[in-house]
Amino acid sequence: MNPITMKHLRYFEALARHGHFGRAAEACAISQPALSLQMKELEDILGTPLIERGSRQISLTSLGETFAARASDILRAVDELAQLGRAAQGALTGQLRIGVIPTVAPYLLPRVVQVLAARYPDLDLRPREAVTRRLIDDLAEGRLDTAIVALPVSEPGLTEVPLFAEEFLLVRPRADAGKPVPSSEMLREMRLLLLEEGHCFRDQALSFCKMSPAVARDMMEGSSLATLVQMVGAGIGVTLIPQMAVAIETSSAPVTVARLAAPRPSRVIGMVWRKTNPLAEQLADAARAVRAAALAAGAGSGPDGFRPDPDGDPDSSAA
Repeated sequence: MNPITMKHLRYFEALARHGHFGRAAEACAISQPALSLQMKELEDILGTPLIERGSRQISLTSLGETFAARASDILRAVDELAQLGRAAQGALTGQLRIGVIPTVAPYLLPRVVQVLAARYPDLDLRPREAVTRRLIDDLAEGRLDTAIVALPVSEPGLTEVPLFAEEFLLVRPRADAGKPVPSSEMLREMRLLLLEEGHCFRDQALSFCKMSPAVARDMMEGSSLATLVQMVGAGIGVTLIPQMAVAIETSSAPVTVARLAAPRPSRVIGMVWRKTNPLAEQLADAARAVRAAALAAGAGSGPDGFRPDPDGDPDSSAA
């Protein structure tokens, strides 16, 4: 009988995760027929089916579900064994899989890549952008080494290291410049534009406005902060965006930006990784480098995480 190989486990884990031969084959960088052949070989070795094959999707048998969980545990343990060797070398080397949430990636990731590449010349950085839940799941399953997210994530198996805090700012049409800044209660009565469900920034904005997710489902949504700001510029409504996004997203839209009244909404951005990761000491060093780079770039500067307007005007127009 042929043995079960690491290749079998990695391919099966990808298939279980994607639920589709085509997407799993693409993730594994092999052809779909080759993946199908490997899965058939694995089932022959075990002497029982792991997969129920449908015309569009696949599902796992009861044994397949159990096998997938055990395979994930084994793959994560093997990855951590490899990281033990890297940890013994001192500085970060080799591949580092880092996830970043979409409301941070466009504004901070280029600087992070630049700083980490300069600090760790032998590092092969593999960034990935995804919403928080996906990043946390990928961390737990060993598909990521670390992630930059909004804290807290409240996962007992993860270490959380705060990087900086930043405010949420109100974006209104340029015609509203000079008008009184609405309170959180007033925002509930306005046409507030939000990110799609799944974004933690959406949940944070709803929390500030004391709005329930059920009410928010009837509100207008966008897939990115850029879309929301352009919709505001078109006069469709108002939105909240994080401080670090202001310079980039408001430069091409006829909008005005204002600070909200205290207590102002804010978030803490941090790095997280598995507590069992042998590279914890090196990741803590990387977190310090990321924090310094973010603050140097103006993210979260100032005692309360807000960088004042150079002219001292809390309400400034863009574009």
